[in-house]
Amino acid sequence: MRTKSLKKNKINVITLGCSKNTYDSEVLMGQLKANGKDVAHEEEGNIVVINTCGFIDNAKEESVNTILEYVDKKDQGIVDKVFVTGCLSERYRPDLEKEIPDVDQYFGTTELPLLLKALGADYKHELLGERLTTTPKNYAYLKIAEGCDRPCSFCAIPLMRGKHVSQPIEKLVKEAEGLAKKGVKELILIAQDLTYYGLDLYKKRNLAELLENLVQVEGIEWIRLHYAFPSGFPMDVLDVMKREPKICNYIDIPLQHISDDILKSMKRGTTKEKTTKLLQEFRERVPGIAIRTTLIVGYPGETQEDFEILREWVQEMKFERLGCFTYSHEENTGAFALEDDVPHEVKQARAAEIMDLQSQISWDLNQEKIGKVFKCVIDRKEGQYFIGRTEFDSPDVDNEVLVDASKYYLKTGDFVNLKVTDATEFDLYAEPI
Repeated sequence: MRTKSLKKNKINVITLGCSKNTYDSEVLMGQLKANGKDVAHEEEGNIVVINTCGFIDNAKEESVNTILEYVDKKDQGIVDKVFVTGCLSERYRPDLEKEIPDVDQYFGTTELPLLLKALGADYKHELLGERLTTTPKNYAYLKIAEGCDRPCSFCAIPLMRGKHVSQPIEKLVKEAEGLAKKGVKELILIAQDLTYYGLDLYKKRNLAELLENLVQVEGIEWIRLHYAFPSGFPMDVLDVMKREPKICNYIDIPLQHISDDILKSMKRGTTKEKTTKLLQEFRERVPGIAIRTTLIVGYPGETQEDFEILREWVQEMKFERLGCFTYSHEENTGAFALEDDVPHEVKQARAAEIMDLQSQISWDLNQEKIGKVFKCVIDRKEGQYFIGRTEFDSPDVDNEVLVDASKYYLKTGDFVNLKVTDATEFDLYAEPI
């Protein structure tokens, strides 16, 4: 006779890295739930699946530390099994299996059916587009393509995610309709490269047509574009953005650098002149557009002169949103053959200088918003504030709008008109009107 009941298996999915990983975790969780499994996101569970990131050194370190933390918990008997999937596992599986053998099994980025099998579940084809979303109920990511065909010398993504593969428009519309039925009001379109969307399926860049179909989905109020490549950007997207109120006047376009010598070495397929002209056209064709970009400093061979060109250009362009990273020397990339010759402290100082400059630009732009009214979505309540966003802000990475919860009551997920009363570098303070 048993003296203790059998422990019920609960699967805890842990997500590291970018929004593409968040999406993949949600697909995995949707499949597990459909198989009758007890699954949670970053909660307690005796079976752990770690969805790793392998993009740059910091991300790899975080992923390895998380794996080690849960292997240690397994040794202590706190968890029973540890599985690892995602980009780090795709890229370094032989090394990981050798160095951290106590993980039960490693899986690559395209091995969802095998991972499910290891978790005692079957891959259900009929669940195409079904996910267990982990974001607040009002927004969700919509991955429109996987992989990347670009040859950027610093980037390891094609090694981990493979070639560019677009999802068909009808599949994405169906997925968007399913999300809208669950209460999602904002779709954040993601891919390694939005600009390339459709070339493989439709033999043309087809992002504009996808957007025209998505704006027809009932219940969706905002559609936001993330990760567009500057070279070959389909300009008809701007026409749709200007015409369709549901498409946020916002675009995330990682530019990485602006010195022609560095752009050439990075194999970006563009120049300072072309990039500047493209951004000017964005602003002319969609007045009031918010442009978010990311930059890399400390790339091999980056001279002080190259950095000065970049800094002056950032000052001139006055990006609404900007992030800056230090270069990470990645194995098997084109740039790995170059000498990583910019000292670590110089990289750090250059990144800090760009971010200080951006902080002042952001302050100036935010001061101009005082007294103006913006349509905002309320994401959450935190401490004494309701936290919202304008259409010019993406979750987690951009500015937020704070409303005093002791004076006003707002409902999470609702759209409200807020009047800005004060502003700092990265936050707006507002009240409902």
